[in-house]
Amino acid sequence: MQYYVLAAVVLALDQLTKWAVRTNMALHETIPVIGEFFQIYSHRNRGAAFGVLQDQRVFFLIVTVIVLVAAFWYLRRAIRRSERLLAVALALLIGGAAGNFIDRLLFGEVVDFFKFRFRFNWFGIPVDYTFAIFNVADIAITSSVALILLDSLLAWRRERKEMIRHGG
Repeated sequence: MQYYVLAAVVLALDQLTKWAVRTNMALHETIPVIGEFFQIYSHRNRGAAFGVLQDQRVFFLIVTVIVLVAAFWYLRRAIRRSERLLAVALALLIGGAAGNFIDRLLFGEVVDFFKFRFRFNWFGIPVDYTFAIFNVADIAITSSVALILLDSLLAWRRERKEMIRHGG
């Protein structure tokens, strides 16, 4: 049950922050948080991560439904097997995917607003890089992928130790 609550909390936090940006900021308006380094920037994305596949709304809606069905199925399985790390990862994935799904379904685009700009000199070479603008759902999805990879590596390590222990 706690994993479904985690997914719901992620979804609620994502939708609340997007609503706040949508209703309180004009498109492309910027609120500096830490100078130019970290800003709240009202942006809309009609594609996926890093703006790829622009205007493919139906594709994203279909893929997200498939991902959500699979994630719910795997979450039930992970809970039954007491695979807590995987269950947390899947809950984050469900909450984040559902958050961006709602945006695409209702508005045809996703509200993004976290903006990081890196400006510095690297051995005398000026660097000015703005990371892809993102939202709470994106943080949850990215974290879920990292946790799924970690879970896979830990499972591989356990299996390898078992094989060595049994003379394999």
